[in-house]
Amino acid sequence: MGKRIVLCSLCVAMFSTVGFAQGSKGKKVKNAPVFSQVVYQGDDKVYNENPLKAGEFYNPILQGCYPDPAITRKGDDYFLVCSSFAMFPGVPIFHSKDLVNWTQIGHVLDRTSQLKVQDTGISAGVYAPAIKYNPNNDTFYMITTQFAGGFGNIIVKTKDPFKGWSDPIKLKFDGIDPSIFFDDNGKAYVVHNDAPNKGEELYNGHRVIKIWEYDVENDQVISGTDQIIVNGGVDLSKKPIWIEAPHIYKKGGRYYLMCAEGGTGDWHSEVIFVSDSPKGPYIPAPSNPILSQRYLNHNRKNMIDWAGHADLVEGPDGKYYGVFLAIRPNEKGRVNIGRETFILPVDWSGEFPVFENGLIPMEPKLKTPKGVENKTGKDGYFPNGNFTFTENFTSPQLDYRWIGLRGPREEFITVLKDGGLQITPFPVNIKEVKPTSTLFHRQQHSNFSFTTTLKYIPKSEKDLAGITCVQSERFNYVFGVTKKDKDFYLVLERTERGRSKVLASTKIDVKNPIQLQVKGEGDNYDFSYSTDGTNFLQLGNTVSGDILSTNVAGGFTGCLIGLYATSENDILVE
Repeated sequence: MGKRIVLCSLCVAMFSTVGFAQGSKGKKVKNAPVFSQVVYQGDDKVYNENPLKAGEFYNPILQGCYPDPAITRKGDDYFLVCSSFAMFPGVPIFHSKDLVNWTQIGHVLDRTSQLKVQDTGISAGVYAPAIKYNPNNDTFYMITTQFAGGFGNIIVKTKDPFKGWSDPIKLKFDGIDPSIFFDDNGKAYVVHNDAPNKGEELYNGHRVIKIWEYDVENDQVISGTDQIIVNGGVDLSKKPIWIEAPHIYKKGGRYYLMCAEGGTGDWHSEVIFVSDSPKGPYIPAPSNPILSQRYLNHNRKNMIDWAGHADLVEGPDGKYYGVFLAIRPNEKGRVNIGRETFILPVDWSGEFPVFENGLIPMEPKLKTPKGVENKTGKDGYFPNGNFTFTENFTSPQLDYRWIGLRGPREEFITVLKDGGLQITPFPVNIKEVKPTSTLFHRQQHSNFSFTTTLKYIPKSEKDLAGITCVQSERFNYVFGVTKKDKDFYLVLERTERGRSKVLASTKIDVKNPIQLQVKGEGDNYDFSYSTDGTNFLQLGNTVSGDILSTNVAGGFTGCLIGLYATSENDILVE
């Protein structure tokens, strides 16, 4: 994932769950806001114009900010993980039997002993996890880089991904994007992106792929075994940038090294090398790249772009498949949904694997593997396409799609005995690099609405609760209820590059619950409210989603929509 390149200027079902905090035993806290319902609805044109037929499913398979996918298989079980940055819990993990129908079974890093992102920016934290099953000892491993908490490169393991993971083991090497390979002779290796040797940097973005032997018994790389196996990329003379996200596969007795190249933006691609030994030398395929959308018309319909950062697995039909990240920009080319998880069949009938139709404009639909029925959005499977997600907060369990930022959700949420979700506000506002009392849902469509019902009477101007749309601590919208003197106000604030401006405000009656809504239509976002449960009034004018895009805000996340409360409100009602 070209981490330092600046991008200009959920056995458990999808409606899978994790327990709420029980510290307050479902009791109400005086003056704490209560959210009684959320309805998220997606309505993208591409799905309306391309209805599914029998034997088809939609791509991406995971919509919204689920980037940097990695996948492994044990028997008939597939497990997939994604990057999570400063989101808490970290590294969402999904399970499938067929590569089409997925359930989220939890998060790999779900404890504070595993995830220490409390003081880091939203786009730091956990990058590019890799997951691998080792048949030699019947153990699953997840290896990743955690830019926070003094961790660096770490590995966790488990015998059963449904039952949780170990605490992290710090690995003694620098660089990023590590993955692990288990050879059939019992040996193991770690490969990763790193800087060139000191004094050998040739240009900005020049990186190398390194390999280490790995001691499985002691869970550590073996000192002195490291060597560079790729310098720069496929062709150093062309000054390739950001060779990264390496994975090794063994097929037909030979070793294949697959990497991303070109950075995680519009020059992103996937390339492949081959060797007779796991430690090289690795020879690039003559037909690289094997996946990219970079050469295509920028005005193509239903544009999918930035394809790369891939991982391969053998499917239930005996074919290979590749999961990878890509984006679906809005009509202005902005990336508000973030980088998503896609899948394509892979032709590996020749010497090198090639993503089928991975070098031409990608389609929104794919054919299911032979014998697989598409059940997405039904029977508890993760939905894709256009869908509605309704959360009434009546269950003692919380859907895995709800995430916190920099700290556990359980520290500020309580499910009330009479229904509803109470958020006990932290003295932290959304612009601070600290754990916030905000429960987030990813934006998963360009055209969407997110509506919640809020019961709240703020005590002072320091108190605020409502909705926030966040690309980062420096780029966000806040739409909430606060107080000034003896009156209550609904306010809309825009923060760009850390500078905030109140766009609109209105006096409001808070004796009864109010509904708050944000609607996005491509780049246009509207913030509205209702005091009668039926009629919505827009607060202020339609605003631009520019600051919710990667293009403007930089970083690596998509827009997160949050139920937000703070006792450190700094929005001044004018």
